Parts: sequence; C-alpha cells; structure tokens
Amino acid sequence: MLTSGIPNRRTAAMQDLTPSPIEAPANHYAVYQRSNLWNSADELRTELKTARALIVRNQTCVTSDLLAAAPQLEIIARAGVGLDNIDVEAASQLGIVVTSTPNANSIAVAELTLGLMFALARHLVPAHAATAQGTWQRQEFTGVELAGQTLGIVGFGRIGRLLAVRAMACGMHIAIHDPILTQTASEIETLQAKWLPFESLLAAADVVSCHVPLTADTHHLFDYGQFAAMRPTGFFINTSRGGVVCETGLARALQEGRLAGAALDVRETEPPTKGALEGHENVILTPHIGAFTEAAQQRVVESVARDVQRVLTGQPATEYVNFDRPRR
Repeated sequence: MLTSGIPNRRTAAMQDLTPSPIEAPANHYAVYQRSNLWNSADELRTELKTARALIVRNQTCVTSDLLAAAPQLEIIARAGVGLDNIDVEAASQLGIVVTSTPNANSIAVAELTLGLMFALARHLVPAHAATAQGTWQRQEFTGVELAGQTLGIVGFGRIGRLLAVRAMACGMHIAIHDPILTQTASEIETLQAKWLPFESLLAAADVVSCHVPLTADTHHLFDYGQFAAMRPTGFFINTSRGGVVCETGLARALQEGRLAGAALDVRETEPPTKGALEGHENVILTPHIGAFTEAAQQRVVESVARDVQRVLTGQPATEYVNFDRPRR
C-alpha cells in the first residue's frame, strides 16, 4: 500500500492485505491497493514517486533502487515479522522509518507449528488420504506420542517461546539453541529448558523446529549435513523462512532415511516449482500460512495502520525497526 497524504487523489499504492481496507489511512489519504503490485516493479516505482507510506507483505522486494524512486516516502510498514525483503539499511540512510508487526502473528505461527508436529507424529495427512480413498489401513499409520519426547527449538524469540510453552503442556522436554542466549537466560530458566550447542541439539532432539530470521549467517543453516546429524526417527519443521533450509539437502536426507519426516510452511522460492519434496509421503507442505488466522491478520492490519497513521501525522511509530520518526 502506498499513501500520498493528499485526500481524494489516487497517488498511492498497497500490496493487498486481508482484512481490507486499511481503514485508518484510507479514511484520510489517497490509497492505491492491488494484490499483485509486488510483481509489477514499473507500476510500483511509478506509484512510489508521490507516496508517503508503503505497506508490504513478504513478496514485495523493497530494494535501494526502488527507494531511490520514492523521494517523499516516510514509512515502510511490513505487515509481518521478517525483514529479509526490505533493505533496512538503505531505508535508514534515506531517513525512512521501517516498522513491522512482531507480536501480531506469533501465536498463529506457534500454533501451526504445534499442529504440524502432531500431524507428522500421527501420520494425519497420509492417513486421511488413504481413508478418503476408501481404505481402512489402521496398522500402516501407527504413530508416536509427543509426550516424553524432546523438542529442539532453534531460535528462541517470541514464536519459539510460545511454542515451548505449548509443547511443555503436551509433556515434551525442551532443548534450545540460540546464539544470543545462554543456559542462564531468564527465558530458558523459567521454562526449565536446556540450552545446547547447535550440533548437540540436532543429535538430542526428537523434533527440531526452526524459528530464525533469514540472514547471511542463517542461509542454508539446515543442509544435508545437519539433517544427517538428526535422529533417523526425528522430524524437522520450518515455519520461519524458506532460505534457512537447503531443500535439495532435505530431500536427499529424506530419501536416504536420515530422518522420519518434515513439514515446511515456507520455501526457498515462493511459490515453488514442483520438486523432490512434493508428493513425498513423509513431507507436509503448506503455502506460508503461519500467520493466516483471522485474529492474527486483524492484529497485523491494526498494527500497520496505526503506525502509518502515527508517522503521517507527525507522531512516533510504536513498532519501529530502525527509528521512530522520519529523518528526511
């Protein structure tokens, strides 16, 4: 979404958001919204010439070149958590506020992760498919109980902590790897969890769940070697960013029986092309729906609308990433 700050003129644009419209900015500013605007660089560049605010999801690549074409832009509001699609450094150099919605969808992602964990453990997807075809193959879908199992959480931010609380309620033990934290961190001590080095966690966990941002350091953090280091009975889940996982390495590990199954809500390329993971009986694939609950989307929309409204009226943003007021 782009807003111009000039009432009754269509000089602004927006990547489609649901629920819509973004009521607060739309009531005061000219707003342009189109669902596939992210895929039309020329149109987006044209609209940015007069825009004061830009609201995006994860598909819009906000590059330094694009920002150079936006002389009036004051705020980039990310409707979500990850910032790998936004050149935050370039925005900061231009004095543009960058905001995100770090708390709006954490519960939704944590709940989806827990659901994927149960689906893998009890073979829910293949059991449903077989039964829907008219068979009754009970013995083929004998699963495992999560109670008493160890959940290894890589990345212990908001979502990781929410997942840990829910998994503990299911009777699971919690192991954590986060390079920023240590065993004495209050977040870990409160949960009576165990901090482990990365390779030790892979070897110890029955389920490994990834919750790290995509950076140069975390790109392909999980490749064939890491999956081979896991237990052959283990499950892997990624609801963070697709680039954290090397999909060819994961496919190879699954084909060789190095782990029992995997669930991915995010992919290296979105939307992905059909490859080795599609159709694999031990893999669950969902189309980046972690944040897509009605409640989470409502909170996301309210958060971005509030910060856009605040910045455009001269007030400080509340969920800012770099600074709370424009510096241009």
